[in-house]
Amino acid sequence: MNNLIHKLTHLNRQTIYGILALGIILPLLFPLRLPEHVSPPVQRLYDYIESLPEGSAILLSVDFGPDVLPETYPMFLAVLRHAMARNIRVIGICLNPAGIGLGLEGIQKVAKELHKQYGTDYVYLGFKPNLGATMLGLGEDVHKVFPTDYYGTPIDSLPLFRNVRNYNDIALVVSFSGASHPALWVAYANARYGEKIAAGVTGVMAADYYPYLQTGQFVGMLAGMKGAAEYEYLVEKLFREKGLPTPPPFAIRGMDSISIAHLLIIVLVIIGNIGYFMERKQKGA
Repeated sequence: MNNLIHKLTHLNRQTIYGILALGIILPLLFPLRLPEHVSPPVQRLYDYIESLPEGSAILLSVDFGPDVLPETYPMFLAVLRHAMARNIRVIGICLNPAGIGLGLEGIQKVAKELHKQYGTDYVYLGFKPNLGATMLGLGEDVHKVFPTDYYGTPIDSLPLFRNVRNYNDIALVVSFSGASHPALWVAYANARYGEKIAAGVTGVMAADYYPYLQTGQFVGMLAGMKGAAEYEYLVEKLFREKGLPTPPPFAIRGMDSISIAHLLIIVLVIIGNIGYFMERKQKGA
């Protein structure tokens, strides 16, 4: 027993790193699907989109870049799938030049999965500089701010925009960001035009945005990979009810990996402390 404790408490770094590497990689390859409790902010966003009638239009703003992709991209896909599965029309824009390709890739991916038609079920308008002017301009006339879509097609020719002129015709704006974009959407779109706003933010930014939930300026919020995983669970349940193939669980796998890694670290710390005190006791004896 003493020899075992001595070995465990004197593991070399390579062994510890190897154990942690396995704990991180294996759940990514073989998801454990550890249970997730859906937090109120996530449930509120899901319920709000559920409450929208079919044919409603929502705007999803890709305000993130590759630096925060592991947290924000899965939540972007999850909300896209939810909206498109409910036949809600999606308008995609990008206010971060680093995210132009990510927004296009995500919206094309989900549209292909659910057999949605471009121009009727969804449109990608692409990037626009000058955040404040763009957000205010959308409240007056989308057609003036984005006269053409990402591909250069006049949006007047797209069926989706026949009845979409400004925020009055857009049921919700969701900003996915690792920076201050959601707060700007509140300042320019919610405060000025009364537009409903929701946010998908990184875990480190979530604390800054909880006051917006408490004041009702956000209808809901996804915080970090955990928020994305919670939303994926809700979307999977919806897909099963509708008889649709369940989408790949990117955030769920990520949370499995994070949870196992944290558990291993805790176990290693406990073993190290037990061994330390036992050795100290033996030396004292």
